[in-house]
Formats: sequence, structure tokens, C-alpha cells
Amino acid sequence: MNTTASTDRWLGYLNAVLLVLAGIIVVAPTLWMVMSSFKYSHEVTAYPPTLFFTPTFSNYVSLSETTPFVQYGINSVIVTSASTALGLLFGAPAAFVVSWTRITWPAIVTLVARMAPGTLFLLPWYVMFRQVDMIGSYWALILTHAVITMPIVIWVLMPFFDNIPRSIFEAAQVDGCSTFRVFYRIALPLVSAGLSVSAILAFVFSWNYFLFALVLSNSDTKTLIAASFNFIGEGSTNWGALMAAATMIALPPLVLAVIVQRWLVSGLTLGAVKG
Repeated sequence: MNTTASTDRWLGYLNAVLLVLAGIIVVAPTLWMVMSSFKYSHEVTAYPPTLFFTPTFSNYVSLSETTPFVQYGINSVIVTSASTALGLLFGAPAAFVVSWTRITWPAIVTLVARMAPGTLFLLPWYVMFRQVDMIGSYWALILTHAVITMPIVIWVLMPFFDNIPRSIFEAAQVDGCSTFRVFYRIALPLVSAGLSVSAILAFVFSWNYFLFALVLSNSDTKTLIAASFNFIGEGSTNWGALMAAATMIALPPLVLAVIVQRWLVSGLTLGAVKG
């Protein structure tokens, strides 16, 4: 008994050490980014690194003075919210149909599209949107970002739909419900946790996506993640302003993750359990 208790205690210590190390690995880059946003540009790249410094807010001031940062933030919210809504609008019915029919190849196709490099789609999209004069429009960004959000929605929701007993759907059909009413009135309320999880993940992935926003936007529709590229010059880079921009860009997803972490973890766990 003493040996077992001693082993369990040492395993507990080992788990604690591993968790601390994992936390340091995850948090350290974010903490370094935030600290660097309060340094002058030459201090960010100083070697050895400057750990003790006099904080400055000049980098954040330059964001508002040199770029319309608030407008870029509004653009990011518009594009991300709309693409997330579009992903839910088409992804939720698609996940239901895949679960209902047990035909998985459409979901695999969307996953392949999500895993493929963005540059594979960028040139065809650019040519297509240019032909219809949509380069620089919100819809060009929303539609392209929906390619990111929809596969996430489909693959997150599929286990939730699979966990619903078929007898519930069959009973509804016996009572005269059409397939659409089964989906809308019965299936969707039962996977509300999955809808929340998929919406959060889709929002974060769309918010952080860089390539399409850089090429398909203009000065009126540029998003925050694309605007940060302005601080990278050909001969020099304003590292302080870039770190300040990165901090402001990372803040909304981080705040969202902290607020919804309980529902996010419980929703993912619920979707992973087969009924």
C-alpha cells in the first residue's frame, strides 16, 4: 500500500511538472509578444533580450496615428461574423445529411479543401472575383473565409448528430415531420452545444486567417490581420508597432476563449462521446 501511494504521489508530481512546462511553452510566446509591444523597436530585436525596460505606449499610439486601426477592426468583425454565420448556415445541414445518410465522402472533400494550401485557391478566386468586379468587397472575403469555417462546422457537428438516437428521428417521421422539420425542430436543439463550439472555432480560425484578406481586400475592407503587414518594410520593420498590432489582433480571440472555455471544453467532450 505504501509503495502504491508513493508511486501515485510521484506520478502526481510528474503530471504537475509536465503541466507547468506545457503552460510555459504555450504562454511564453504570447507573454513575450505583449511585453515587446511596450518596447521601442530596437529593444525588441536586442541581443541579448531586454528583460527589464521602461514601458512605452508609443507603439499603440502609432497604430491609431498611422493606420485606421478601428476601421480595420470593424472590417474584421464583419468578415469573421458573416463567414461564421455562412459556415453555420450551410455546414449544419451538411453535417446532418452526412450523419443521416452515412455518406461521408462530401465531408472528406470539404476536409481536403480545408487542408489544401490557400494558394491553391487564391489565383482562381482572384481571377473569378476580378471578372465580376468583386475584388476589395466584403463578399469576396466572406465567401472565401466560408471555405475555412464550413469544414470546421461540419466536422465538429457530425459526432453530435451521430449521438442522437435514430428512434427520435423515426418517431418524428411517423408523426408526419418532413426531413427539414426533423432537422430544424428536433436535431438542431439537441446539438446546441455543438453549434456553440463550432461557431467559436470557426470565428477564431476566420479571424486569424491572413492570405485571402491580404490579396482580396483593399484599403476600405482590409482586416486587422492583413493591416499588420503594413509594419513590415522592405528595408526595415517596425517591430514595436508590429507587436502592438499582434497583441490587439490576438486580444478578441483570447478574451472569447477565456469567456467560453467551460462551454468549449464540455461541448467538445460531449461530441466525442458516442451514445
